[in-house]
Amino acid sequence: MEQYEPHIRCSKDANVKYAIVPGDPKRVDRVKEFLEEPKEIANNREFKSVVGYYKGVKVIVTSTGIGGPSTGIAVEELKNIGVDTIIRIGSCGALQDNIKLGDLIIGTAAVRDEGTSKTYVETEYPAVADFKVVQSLIESAKEQKFVYHHGVIRSHDSFYTDEEENIDNYWKTKNVLGADMESAALFVIGRLRNIKTASILNVVVESDGNLESGINEYVDGDNDSMDGEKKEILTALEGIVKLNSGKTL
Repeated sequence: MEQYEPHIRCSKDANVKYAIVPGDPKRVDRVKEFLEEPKEIANNREFKSVVGYYKGVKVIVTSTGIGGPSTGIAVEELKNIGVDTIIRIGSCGALQDNIKLGDLIIGTAAVRDEGTSKTYVETEYPAVADFKVVQSLIESAKEQKFVYHHGVIRSHDSFYTDEEENIDNYWKTKNVLGADMESAALFVIGRLRNIKTASILNVVVESDGNLESGINEYVDGDNDSMDGEKKEILTALEGIVKLNSGKTL
């Protein structure tokens, strides 16, 4: 009898090593358009999963919802069904002035300014992406001539504290590239569980932009933001092909 994971509702019968994890369940459907033989295998709470093939490589796409707690659940349960490589495709706000709408940020490490990773291990433990996965994504973005940046990002737990502008300005001075809500948890839990992880973020708000209007424009289909989403999907998929073939430098 199949043993289903309690939240993502998938089992080892999925028989897949590589996972792409967007936050938004709707983004699962947009990745689905790039896959051959796509099949929805589960849809529970914020966790929607589709399996399919890209250039002959089997991939599972599972949404994580918003924030570290639900991301942590997805990472743990994907590990339980046999996944060993997880790439996040998310959205972010840029913190540096040279990073523009629709650019990609490939996170090499994350500031652990969130709570989920702290429930796992002391704050001295670093949140670091897997070197080979990051390398495959950089090569993929470069070959496709996508505008990308790589470096340290920050993960946080709220958009609406009274100090958001001051917080962003502080991390901007520390050369942090952008901010999301999930990557630190992904990196820390992945490292603790022997899962290779990385994160590609599509910039939907520039450093001097308005958070609410930027996100609304992205949700409503702003061209630059949606173009960035397609680029991060292709970067992840081509990166997985490279990893599977062992052709990263």
